[in-house]
Amino acid sequence: MISKYRKQFNQEFSQEKYEKVKNLIKEKSGIEAGFRLSESPLFLTKEFEAKLLDASESIIDQIKKLPEGTLEKAIPENCNVPNDTQQPHFFTIDFGICRSENGKIEPQLIELQAFPSLYAFQKIFEDTLCEVYPFLSEIKNKMTSEELKQHLTELIIGDENPENVILLEIFPEKQKTSIDFVLTEKLLGIKTVCLTKVKKEGKKLFYENEGKKTEIKRIYNRVIFDELDKIPDLKIEFDFREEADVKWITHPNWFFKISKFLLPMLNHQFVPKSYFLHEFPEAENLENFVLKPLFSFAGSGVNLNPTKEITDAIQDKENYILQRKVDYEPIFEDINGEFSKAEIRLLYIWRENEDRPVLLENLGRMTKAAMVNVDFNKKDAIWIGSSNAFFAEE
Repeated sequence: MISKYRKQFNQEFSQEKYEKVKNLIKEKSGIEAGFRLSESPLFLTKEFEAKLLDASESIIDQIKKLPEGTLEKAIPENCNVPNDTQQPHFFTIDFGICRSENGKIEPQLIELQAFPSLYAFQKIFEDTLCEVYPFLSEIKNKMTSEELKQHLTELIIGDENPENVILLEIFPEKQKTSIDFVLTEKLLGIKTVCLTKVKKEGKKLFYENEGKKTEIKRIYNRVIFDELDKIPDLKIEFDFREEADVKWITHPNWFFKISKFLLPMLNHQFVPKSYFLHEFPEAENLENFVLKPLFSFAGSGVNLNPTKEITDAIQDKENYILQRKVDYEPIFEDINGEFSKAEIRLLYIWRENEDRPVLLENLGRMTKAAMVNVDFNKKDAIWIGSSNAFFAEE
């Protein structure tokens, strides 16, 4: 979208520089990323950034104005965790980069969640791109690495000793996002702990820290609670639904409350119309909609071409939405003259007792396939995978 920077990047790009980016990230983290890194960042205009922020601010306003108790209806009975909070600590919004009917490039909301994303990794990724391509530094994110560290330290560690704060995940070494866990440890001085290693005594939680039993007072939660039921023979001492003397960052209930459940309640020119499946109007055409389970993660269960036979067969229709289709516009030109599509995720934190969240960073995802997921791309495709957006004047 910004021809000046796109042209310069494509001229400077080489496979060697791409390998250098990956190798530098491996040096900084100690491990390779478990997901594909795109060769290219996204170059987007300040005008487009303003549209993103306008949509985000409107969505935040609408969430804040919802009647009390509305969001609680999203929590499945078997997933309700005690000691909920007034607002989430994390807030992320995904927008597709699309072309409107009037020909303008505009964002379209895809989904939103109150669940942490790659907050530590993404800043390292951005800084590394700037190391290898120095001209990017003139348009990099104004949030410095030190400022981001301060924000995350205040949010996640708070007033506690870092040894009493853990990043909690289930089998973290097997997760695609494990590189973010490692970089979070380095950034904040906390340990990543598998849920199976957490011990419970009364209402107190403990983990083994270098051979010493250590109390857990704050949990930076990366466990998707409803995924636990899908793990066979899982043995854990700590059930999320039990009372515990611990502070959740962010509370597990928010995974359900800020989710696709919200989409039918939102209105904005950059928010495609959505309906709960059981409320889908007869006047609408099913062909114009995408079918999505409410609480799927990473695009699982999404049907791009639902039929009446498929929707009629679904028993729990209240747990699905139909979202009007949007067309991702292929505007990111690669070195072969082919074009990728993309979406962008805005990474906010929301401090307790503060009126609005703070935007820290962004995360881009590029594709040449129908869905923004590397698994759907041809193996030899380029300009696909995890990326980062840079904004500049046209």
